[in-house]
Amino acid sequence: MGCIGVVDTTFARVDMGGVAIEELRSLMPNAVVKRVTVPGIKNTVWGALRLVKDGCDAVIVLGWVGPTPVDKYSYLATSVGLMQLQIATGVLVLDVTVHEEEGGGDEKKLKEIAVDRTRKHVWNLVQMLTGGLERYAGKGLRQGYPHAGEIT
Repeated sequence: MGCIGVVDTTFARVDMGGVAIEELRSLMPNAVVKRVTVPGIKNTVWGALRLVKDGCDAVIVLGWVGPTPVDKYSYLATSVGLMQLQIATGVLVLDVTVHEEEGGGDEKKLKEIAVDRTRKHVWNLVQMLTGGLERYAGKGLRQGYPHAGEIT
């Protein structure tokens, strides 16, 4: 794998892009990693497109969604845009999103969710690119929270 793109936002309250790059360098030390930081979630589609045009083989998009209905609508529009970009280009665009209310008002917990979700989705991206996820199908893997486990 030659190039992995990372898109993050200044709106996020955790440096998810930095976490993703650290994890990518650990899991794919030979990959070129390019980063684009944009103001907010609605701009991540542009950032992802820029990285695709710049030759990235896959892009991980790290979004932070505020608690208001307007924030949720912005995320919905962005998610559709990222799916359209993936379809139009054939490039893997992995959407990783943290919703601010997930922390239940506990900022430490919210940061833990953001870091865990970012690291686990970087791992997912690497597995998707290398065909390694099949053995984990139905295992109850979670991103941002402990794994739920398989129902046996």
